[in-house]
Amino acid sequence: MRLLIVGTLDGHIATAGRIALEKGAKVAHVDSAAAAMEALRSGQGADLVMVDVKLDVGDLIDALNAERIFVPVVACGIGNDSRAAVKAIKAGAKEYVPLPPDAEMIGAVLAAVAEETTSVLTHDPRMAAVLKLADQVAPSDASVLITGESGTGKEVMARHIHAKSKRADKPFISVNCAAIPDNLLESELFGHEKGAFTGAVARRVGKFEEAQGGTLLLDEISEMDPRLQAKLLRAIQEREIDRVGGSKPVKVDIRVLATSNRDMEEAVRQGSFREDLYFRLNVVTIALPALRERPKDIPMLADHFVKKYAAANGVAAPALDPEAVARLSAHGWRGNVRELENCMHRAVLLAADGRIGGEQVLLQ
Repeated sequence: MRLLIVGTLDGHIATAGRIALEKGAKVAHVDSAAAAMEALRSGQGADLVMVDVKLDVGDLIDALNAERIFVPVVACGIGNDSRAAVKAIKAGAKEYVPLPPDAEMIGAVLAAVAEETTSVLTHDPRMAAVLKLADQVAPSDASVLITGESGTGKEVMARHIHAKSKRADKPFISVNCAAIPDNLLESELFGHEKGAFTGAVARRVGKFEEAQGGTLLLDEISEMDPRLQAKLLRAIQEREIDRVGGSKPVKVDIRVLATSNRDMEEAVRQGSFREDLYFRLNVVTIALPALRERPKDIPMLADHFVKKYAAANGVAAPALDPEAVARLSAHGWRGNVRELENCMHRAVLLAADGRIGGEQVLLQ
């Protein structure tokens, strides 16, 4: 995880940075919001920004939003200053961390806000076979297409492949192609020059350049506009990109992974996805089974999420009663692992007397 700390934090910058480093983060520091924007535009990148409340948190968040730099912001300040905390949260900060920093709190914030995990947990033979294939192809530079229903853990699998690759010490950058409007996705991927369009107030490095040396995940790529697919194909083939408004191409060295919850071959037949791009991305396909197709994983994942959310809420992990496990195992899980995670989060909050019974398992 890449952490960018903004401001002096009243001398606690070294402590906060050291704690984050010990938790596995890569830490950078700048003194001002303007310097933070410059760093993020230039491709330095961050998975989390920690900003001193003495700076104008709202202005920084507005600037990030205006330039479509999507990164969670956590505010920090001396002691439990409720007024500063409320102001920062209202401005858009995800959390407020009091200083001096507490190691457990810093760790919890890094885990809860960034949620960077490369652990693929399984006890089921079908999923074990999929994981074995992923481990076999991970050391190569081959493009991988990861398919599966929503909530099956496609991005987690992509992170796992990156962590097992020879690029593991380089950036892992993810772009959700379904969440960004078509007219903005080109700039998001390839960057732009100052003045290239209304709102382009400075040169902005795109995700291809930000991922230099590492891995770029194109999440839900089947939602990409066909016009942009042509430019993407060229970028992958030629290993170079053109910034919007740029005058010369930029060389890139990245590995491309992609995910989709749709039938890609059907999308090709219907003409909504380019066949040549499909074959370029589909060197290896990893098809993730739905949770209902890997039943042996349900109790194990349920226990994992109980422990996760008990720790996040500062309580002892409640035990799962056999009745609760039976209800979980019998459910269809249309939302897959994501639905199970939400279910166990609720169950932890509703647990009584250190246990989760059938009545605490609220299914949708």
